[in-house]
Amino acid sequence: MKKLLLGCILSLGLFLKAAADEGMWLPMLLGQQVYNDMVKKGLKLTREQLYSINKASLKDAIVIFGGGCTGEMVSAKGLLFTNHHCGYGVIANASTMEKNYLKDGFYAKNMGEEIPGGNLSVQFLVRIDDVTSQIMDSLKGLTGADRATRQSAVIATMNRKMSDTATSTETRISPLFKGNQYIAFVYQRYSDVRLVGTPAESIGKFGGDTDNWEWPRHTGDFAIFRVYASKDGKPARYSTENIPLKPKWHLPVSLKGVKENDFAMIWGYPGGTNRYESSFGVKMSTDVNNPTLVKLRDVRLKSMFQEMKNDPAVKLQLASDYAGIANYWKFFDGETKQLIKYDVYGQKKKQEAAFIKWAANKPEYQHIFRDLEASYAAWRPYAMHRVYLNEGIMGSPLLAFAASLQQVENTMSRQGATSADIKRAVDAANNSRQNFLKGYNKASDLNIIGSVLQMYYNELPKDQHPQTLFPAIRNEYGALDKANTFQKYAAAIHANTMLLDDTKWNAFVRNPDAATLQQDLAYNLSNTILRNYQGKYLPMFQQFNTMNNEWGRLYLKGVREMNPNKVMYPDATFTMRVSYGKVAPYKPRDAVRYDYVTTAKGMLEKYVPGDYEFDLPAKAVELIKARDFGQYKDARTNDMVVGFITTNDITGGNSGSPVINGNGELIGLAFDGNYEALSHKMTFDPDLNRTICVDIRYVLWSVDKLGGATNIINELTLRK
Repeated sequence: MKKLLLGCILSLGLFLKAAADEGMWLPMLLGQQVYNDMVKKGLKLTREQLYSINKASLKDAIVIFGGGCTGEMVSAKGLLFTNHHCGYGVIANASTMEKNYLKDGFYAKNMGEEIPGGNLSVQFLVRIDDVTSQIMDSLKGLTGADRATRQSAVIATMNRKMSDTATSTETRISPLFKGNQYIAFVYQRYSDVRLVGTPAESIGKFGGDTDNWEWPRHTGDFAIFRVYASKDGKPARYSTENIPLKPKWHLPVSLKGVKENDFAMIWGYPGGTNRYESSFGVKMSTDVNNPTLVKLRDVRLKSMFQEMKNDPAVKLQLASDYAGIANYWKFFDGETKQLIKYDVYGQKKKQEAAFIKWAANKPEYQHIFRDLEASYAAWRPYAMHRVYLNEGIMGSPLLAFAASLQQVENTMSRQGATSADIKRAVDAANNSRQNFLKGYNKASDLNIIGSVLQMYYNELPKDQHPQTLFPAIRNEYGALDKANTFQKYAAAIHANTMLLDDTKWNAFVRNPDAATLQQDLAYNLSNTILRNYQGKYLPMFQQFNTMNNEWGRLYLKGVREMNPNKVMYPDATFTMRVSYGKVAPYKPRDAVRYDYVTTAKGMLEKYVPGDYEFDLPAKAVELIKARDFGQYKDARTNDMVVGFITTNDITGGNSGSPVINGNGELIGLAFDGNYEALSHKMTFDPDLNRTICVDIRYVLWSVDKLGGATNIINELTLRK
């Protein structure tokens, strides 16, 4: 263990010094310099209390929640806190029109009332191993595509060897510093996770899309779950015989509140950053990728919202998908504006100029920017096409499901395929279809198909279109400069496809036939566009991607040589990280200053009865007006604090992360970032970056005073 830590500390010591509060650090590999800085700013815990492989430590309270969020253990009986938007899908799936937990909220008054989470699981980090030397030995002498292929094969083999299905142990090796270091993260997965409590959506999503990524914020973004295990404490599938898990560590909850400059650390699983992106990558994002994505998602959201606002059942049906699409629609719009506003492209060019000057006489590095520029120039004319495929054509649920049937056609067409092979492929498609139909809304998707197909036709160069597609549409449905033509085509697809017709589909399942599939209107459209991309442009993208990855590896390797005594953190890779900072206000622009907390008073100022985004439960309004805050009232403001902001460095995946004070106590849940710093995936702004957190006292008030679930409060370890 000492050897591992020494090696990693030396590795981190080779990189650039980070700015104040910048960095998503590997908690198990904290260098002494970083730990000392944390202590200087208010941390009271020892390094062993933060992370230990042999003893219980704070890292044992932090889990991967579902497939892309963070959660934290808060009781000795397996109770877990995360964000409302992280549990949104589970809450929506558990809801019906008769018992609409999404709309009305829900709190189990005892364990017997808790709701099974379906396929929901959580993962605890068991340990990490540095496997850099083993992988590097296998990659000697390899570059580009050969290196990438070999790396994938070696990592897959090592992951299998270091995993054990019998104990629900899973290993995932993560390349750090763009392939200059490799760390194996070993997890244990628990698959019996149950919903314990959720506020009404008017609390959990208060402010809706209008307030998303914005401060001041008044959203009660929390949900409560419980992890269960077998009677001997081992991972187990759902069973009424299972018992609450007793975690190795759970977080005590502070009722003391926050004040300006208080130390704050955030633990969790940030999904991905690209802080070392090239200037060419920044330019591609601001010019092509982001604006195209935003435009296509805007069409999808408007089509969905039109149906959701008119029918509560449709709102429930589409709620989870809509929330996911909307979240990053606004993010990428904001990212583009901030990257341009702060001239991140220009900043990158200056950094690259310094590197190019240093590398002028070093053969390994002297041409990497020249080659990268050529690679971007070759791919740029086709970059929009890829976005249109992923966010436009595949943004239609029907066309996305149709595209998945390529596997069926490929199996039927494969030489030597047996009837058993075909049956397996068709059975898998049949199961996928059942899941697809559960969440499918025909009215919204009909408009999506017509709209995005028209945009595809108008926006992409004509020489990139599938050769026969649009002439055929024109001949059958009308002029291609008319929106009605594309809507008529979309209506014909919906009226005739077997994918939406049980009788036709079941006949196909009984007697699979490639010609029948190929002639289906939905499959034909999806397959025609997809194969056009796969045949002409996917090889170009793969070549571009390989070049970009190779550039990144060499660039960071060169930076290490250029700056041998400085510290740098690795990009986020959905692996456990800790960031640290402080509670702090900020000034987003001239003559404007934002306080570091929001209060219940501000909620009432935003409250609009019956509004889609700013409504509140009648009981919440009543309690706030009566100032019935109980032990959760904030002494400084003489009000109830709803949210607060810190300078911590986070990104997507940190949703649900605990915000922890210097004593290791839970003070809030991180759930968002501020609009002024949405360039954070590519660059960190030390002045404007803020993490938006829901105050833990508001969470407990919602559970206790609003929800009446004192049983949940009684489970917690409260620190007053």
